[in-house]
Amino acid sequence: MATKLELKSYRADTHNNWCPGCGDFGILAAMQMALFQLKIEPHRVAVFSGIGCSGKTPHYVNTYGFHTLHGRVLPTATGAKIANKDLTVIAVGGDGDGYGIGSGYFVNSGRRNLDFTYLVFNNGVYGLTKGQASPTLAKGIQTKSLPDPTILEGINPIALAVGAGYTFIARGYALDVRYLANLIAQAISHRGSSFVDILQTCPTYNDLYTKDWFEEGNEGQPRLYKLENTGYDPVVHDPNDADELIAKKVQAVGKSYEWGEQIPIGVYYKVDRPTFEDEMASRRPSLANTSLLNVDLNDRDISPLLDSLR
Repeated sequence: MATKLELKSYRADTHNNWCPGCGDFGILAAMQMALFQLKIEPHRVAVFSGIGCSGKTPHYVNTYGFHTLHGRVLPTATGAKIANKDLTVIAVGGDGDGYGIGSGYFVNSGRRNLDFTYLVFNNGVYGLTKGQASPTLAKGIQTKSLPDPTILEGINPIALAVGAGYTFIARGYALDVRYLANLIAQAISHRGSSFVDILQTCPTYNDLYTKDWFEEGNEGQPRLYKLENTGYDPVVHDPNDADELIAKKVQAVGKSYEWGEQIPIGVYYKVDRPTFEDEMASRRPSLANTSLLNVDLNDRDISPLLDSLR
């Protein structure tokens, strides 16, 4: 008899030691809400993380989890999805982990269009190692943890994702949990490489991008606005129409550079294209309905390989 799924089904019985007020709590809650919304059984989910405060996420979700090395979450998650195509794979990491040391993996994961979801906890600093500037902190910005303003240009992760080839690209806000949960559910449901950049607060080290900054803005008006409320359409309706593809990408990149008094959240870009798994299956039809984990390795004689290693 199947167990009735509840929201608490996705909550691990593990002490959480994130700093009070950290945006990570909102992202964790949104992930759990999204999985419950989609009614995905916990044993069919695997959450992978890199290094940093966000790296603890798999410990707090009642699913399978894997805590990887700094910047290496995407290749590890890729291996898991290829090994078991029926697994719902969610990769999580911070902006330093994903856009710094892991930037090469970030780009190449988008090129593959593997069917998995990548969530980035973006707070502008390296929170675990005392608040150094992360790749998303703009040039000239100085948080309380920095002795001087940053001298490097900040990157634009949304624009980078568009160029890399992610087929679902969105941005959320950690403290708007219900809206973020809906975005994550859409990302998981999308068949292809889904990427969600999540703006979050770091009350310990980033005293600039605070809850008040995001939610009150200039003259008490919220900086964050939802793209769908403006009539924005992120969907490429005909993936074979090169002109439409280009137009939607240009539109998404243009919106991604809105920062300051107005910051858009929501889905920036979405297109349905063949996944990495589809491409592999078309070249090797025998793989179409096979996961590597379902292959019986006992039927294989690997003694010649072992002998060659002696």
